[in-house]
Amino acid sequence: MTELRNTRILTLDGARKVLDAALAHAQVIGQPMCIAVVDAGGNLLSFARMDGSRAMSVISSTNKARTAALSGEPTGGAHADVELQIALAHECRWTNLVGGLPIRIDGCVVGAVAAGSGTGTQDLAVARAGAAAIAGADPFDDFVPMGAEDTGIIRGSHPAPVRG
Repeated sequence: MTELRNTRILTLDGARKVLDAALAHAQVIGQPMCIAVVDAGGNLLSFARMDGSRAMSVISSTNKARTAALSGEPTGGAHADVELQIALAHECRWTNLVGGLPIRIDGCVVGAVAAGSGTGTQDLAVARAGAAAIAGADPFDDFVPMGAEDTGIIRGSHPAPVRG
């Protein structure tokens, strides 16, 4: 049994690099964003709120980053039918909103980045641009959101019966 493990930690300089890359992408797509960068423990390292971004996205982007760091997975991957229960079980600090991305290198989560104020697709693209600023970071290219946002899922609805 191993008593210790090697870890890597995102530094403030690394967080600033992630933040700058995410801000640059948000400017390119013309969508003002709130962007949060956290360490592997979900602690805030760097944050920016662009002019014109939504004030409520300050909280949601920080929660997205924290969720991605602590789960090691992109946010928005839980099915909409269970997202409320999971959020309640985590004292509403967990979120399933699309746009949080762990910064994972060689299987080790070193931190996370999240964006908010756009659509889920825009938020995820900005987070990916930020994570890409760290050499070797997993881009999570195969990630497909499963939450209600940007998927067409409507909570509690069922397909209409086919009548012929």
